[in-house]
Amino acid sequence: MKKIVLHGLPVQRDSEKYLTQIIDKLNKEGVEIWYTSLFHSRNSEILEKGQNITEEITPEHDAVFSLGGDGTFLESLLWVGKSQVPILGINMGRLGFLASIAKEFIKESLFLLFQGKYEIESRSLLSLESDMDLFSGKTYALNECAILRKDTSAMIMVKCYINGQYLNTYWADGLMVATPTGSTGYSLSCGGPLMMPDSKDFIITPVSPHNLNVRPLIVSDDSELKFEIQSRNRSFLISLDSRSETIEKDVSLVVKKAPFQAKLIKIEGINFPDTIRNKLGWGFDKRN
Repeated sequence: MKKIVLHGLPVQRDSEKYLTQIIDKLNKEGVEIWYTSLFHSRNSEILEKGQNITEEITPEHDAVFSLGGDGTFLESLLWVGKSQVPILGINMGRLGFLASIAKEFIKESLFLLFQGKYEIESRSLLSLESDMDLFSGKTYALNECAILRKDTSAMIMVKCYINGQYLNTYWADGLMVATPTGSTGYSLSCGGPLMMPDSKDFIITPVSPHNLNVRPLIVSDDSELKFEIQSRNRSFLISLDSRSETIEKDVSLVVKKAPFQAKLIKIEGINFPDTIRNKLGWGFDKRN
């Protein structure tokens, strides 16, 4: 790895030493360090002037270090886009599934990285198609695409079709389609199942459904899902991961697998079962 881009939130004072560790290690390895313009502007007081700053991440860059939590990782993915540059998530915050490297283990993790003891995981993305311009063209998501009622308005009705066949009409606060990666996020909090990251499926998860017999449904990630929304109000929210926009109810929405993927750098010794146990507190039963 010769060109690495750093991206993240404003670095807190008690975390500046971890940023220094990263920069020192990259310099020691002879890496050409780049900063996204947003990250540099957020940390202009602690970063030296005259650094390599980029407005776009391209295949010329070998990797991106995302410094923050899972929200920061998703923001980093927006910078990466279709270039599919691998991302290493370094957790400078709290609970994180995507940012799997704890800041206390940065030195050990970067040592393993430059020893070649890592692998690249490919994660499926969702693609949102619509007859109107949404999200400035960046209509993809790593975790979920959700249709939600706006503010405290009445519940919405979402007609769902799978590969052209009518599936169900959901009376609920909303409905989402989640990836295996997103199964540990919003979908989980709405009662959706956990899935292994390499699963070839998506989850249709209702948000606070009014029909008590409605449950999350797992479908093949080759499925094309079409949605028609009805509501007493003229508008509702559509969200892609942490982004949301207000749209009118007569818009056409189609969700399917994106033609490109997210690439995650996974350091040797860090795996999904371990992450699940640690983050969700599994294994604290005295019988284990």
